[in-house]
Amino acid sequence: AERGEWKGKVTVVEADMRAWKAPERADIVVSELLGSFGDNELSPECLDGAQWVLKDAVRTDKKVQVPAGISIPASSTSYLQPISAPKLWGELNAHGMAKSLETPYVVLLHRYLPIAAKSKACFHFVHPNLEKPIDNRRSVTVEFGPAVIDSMLHGFAGFFESVLFEDVMISIRPETFSEGMFSWFPIFFPLRTPVLVRRGERVKVRMWRCHDSKRVWYEWCLMTPSISPIHNANGRSYHIG
Repeated sequence: AERGEWKGKVTVVEADMRAWKAPERADIVVSELLGSFGDNELSPECLDGAQWVLKDAVRTDKKVQVPAGISIPASSTSYLQPISAPKLWGELNAHGMAKSLETPYVVLLHRYLPIAAKSKACFHFVHPNLEKPIDNRRSVTVEFGPAVIDSMLHGFAGFFESVLFEDVMISIRPETFSEGMFSWFPIFFPLRTPVLVRRGERVKVRMWRCHDSKRVWYEWCLMTPSISPIHNANGRSYHIG
């Protein structure tokens, strides 16, 4: 393809994008690193490590730093929604291992019931990342609207939205779903013990994105209507990388 279809206009380089020494700075970096939860395939770490190849940031008249080079995608936001999914939870529980209920799963959700009417934002990442120092750890408390029905809460469905450039967006979030978008399934964060939620009650969850020198992992903890243990503490059951 490099010599035929592209007629020598494209050079394919096999290398770690974070370590590759580009011959010159780039105007645009295009990547396909998004996961079902936006950042669950290490897109922030990979793009942060490669953004040096973009042309340097410049300053506007308002003394606000803006990038001269463009990243596509420009940002991603993850979303959560509490759901009842007895069949899925039962299959995970049948494994008989604690880690099965402390691991997020990418899964095409069929038999499930949203307990809250809308999903809520969780983690947000922007590219290029001009923070100094860069820190991709996150922690957030997400509170959902009143439960629409009495139901057992089995866990949380996760989705993402991503702004590619200016007003161009892709999404697997139910409220903004991109028509024909089948490249990503939702992600499911199970609870070790299902919790009964009464109609009108609010569900609140605490989510963390953690890392050490070699790994990235999520931790989560139900806060209302009852308090659960912290799931996947210190990445004991699941990690990325």
